[in-house]
Amino acid sequence: MKKILPLLFSFCTFLIFAQNNTSYWQQHVDYTMDVDIDVEKYQYTGTQKLVYTNNSPDELSQVFYHLYFNAFQPGSEMDARLQSAVDPDGRMVTNIGTKDNPIYESRIAKLQPNEIGYLQVQSLKKNGKNVNYFVEGTVLEVALNTPIKPGEKVEFEMNFKGQVPVHIRRAGRNNEDGVALSMAQWYPKMAEYDFEGWHAHPYIAREFHGVWGDFDVTIHIDKNYTVGGTGYLQNPQEIGHGYEDTTKKLNLKKGEKLRWHFVAPKVHDFTWAADPNYAHDILKTKSGTELHFFYKNTKEYKKAWKKVQPLTEKALDFFNKNIGEYPYKQYSVIQGGDGGMEYAMCTLISGGKSLNSIVGTVFHELAHSWFQHVLASNENKHSWMDEGFTSYISGLASNLILRNGDGKPSGRNYGGYYYAVKYGIDEPLTTHADRFNINSAFSIASYTKGSMFLTQLNYIIGEENVKETIKKYYNDFKFKHPAPNDIKRTAEKVSGIQLDWYLNEWIETTHTVDYAVAKVEDKTITLARVGAMPMPIDITVTYSDKTTEEFNIPLRMMRGEKPTSATIIKDWTWAHPTYSFSVDKEIKSVQIDPSGLMADIDKANNSFSIK
Repeated sequence: MKKILPLLFSFCTFLIFAQNNTSYWQQHVDYTMDVDIDVEKYQYTGTQKLVYTNNSPDELSQVFYHLYFNAFQPGSEMDARLQSAVDPDGRMVTNIGTKDNPIYESRIAKLQPNEIGYLQVQSLKKNGKNVNYFVEGTVLEVALNTPIKPGEKVEFEMNFKGQVPVHIRRAGRNNEDGVALSMAQWYPKMAEYDFEGWHAHPYIAREFHGVWGDFDVTIHIDKNYTVGGTGYLQNPQEIGHGYEDTTKKLNLKKGEKLRWHFVAPKVHDFTWAADPNYAHDILKTKSGTELHFFYKNTKEYKKAWKKVQPLTEKALDFFNKNIGEYPYKQYSVIQGGDGGMEYAMCTLISGGKSLNSIVGTVFHELAHSWFQHVLASNENKHSWMDEGFTSYISGLASNLILRNGDGKPSGRNYGGYYYAVKYGIDEPLTTHADRFNINSAFSIASYTKGSMFLTQLNYIIGEENVKETIKKYYNDFKFKHPAPNDIKRTAEKVSGIQLDWYLNEWIETTHTVDYAVAKVEDKTITLARVGAMPMPIDITVTYSDKTTEEFNIPLRMMRGEKPTSATIIKDWTWAHPTYSFSVDKEIKSVQIDPSGLMADIDKANNSFSIK
């Protein structure tokens, strides 16, 4: 007995350690920053106090920061990628060839010293003591004098300076609409550390991943500039730029600066934009969220930016109902950047000479607030979980609100995926966002194929189950950085259907769906699985007497079937390439997947009819 007890104790200790080692945790950061902006030189200086809490079970002997603005320099990794890509982002290059024979030249490569972007660290201390650090491109590597122990909270103090680059991508000065400052990825940002380790990826042009925390940011800028962005303005009475509770009349001399003080709780980024000619509108919605709109105060933009405001409230209501409640009290739509890009509590959107030029983008970027800035999956590794799910839900909202449709999922947007398959550029969704062979492959994968994950899920488990899955997924994983298995397990719990096969096939492989009506003899129908990816099958049979009957053939690996009014018949195993069943009446025609939700790459073999 004496020998058994120590062994039992050791085994129990091992189990406890194993459970603790695999239980969920995430790091936490709190930023306090004070920055001074020189709007003439497009430069700024700043101080940053960062309180870092190590909630991991690991000792950390080093930390990493992102210095994103360093990407906008000749010779950077972003510049190199532009010069090597077959199809570089058109916003970031100049075509020095012809339309039929384009020759792309990187815009970054041509930047002059006063046009580049940079973030330079002047000093860095941990708990009051200097630490060693060095910069490699867009990443700051910091060697710690003493490791940060599990559960320990430490304070980093930094002095830094930056230069805002000529606007090339997302951030910069004087964008295509003439907005002076689009300040995204503008500060030294602590990299994410999670169960996979550090995510200190270089900035090459793609997506982001960040640590949640509370931000306290003070911006000193020329008095003529209006600032909008992440967080709640703490001193509107001092500002006088469109805020209702302004009580102090501004009486500043030329060149004097205003102090804009923002606080943003529980966000993983902080973005702002500023311009001396911003109009600022506030829409107080019935849901309680204030919608702020910052746009160039000119005739060419004002009409569309006014019209988009009530539509934005409708989209907010749709997402609150179909995903879950937006957790912040404010959201800002800001003219700036290029195209549209989501950030914490705000978005930067360019354009607006017509309503149609911005309203779809507004819907899409607003939806990101749920999937990226509350759920916040790792966009570098799982961009489809953000871009795809956002595309799915914003597509439903646009269909219902903007086009007076039914708001139901459909296969109308599968074209990009079929194009990728046809021309052999489809890559697994597990591909890192920066490492797709070509840009169009990344876009099709992340936006189209990612959206199709949910659209096809309607086909597999049923529309009502998908609606419930999205709500439960949001409720269970908000502020938790969910991974692919989390959406899969949520759908399994809601539907009672096994979906490991679906996650594997659609995300980790480039297998395609292709089912065919192989043969119809007398009253027997034989189907064939031509593609490598298995699926359950919906099939409509029309009889000679003009009546129809719906059938559902579950995939055996599902271990269940979706709710359906169709006749459920024997399941189909993956290993058997063909499947036959008989009916009671003479057959006139057979149609596989009449809903069109299944991503079958060859529709020509999906039907049979007797003429």
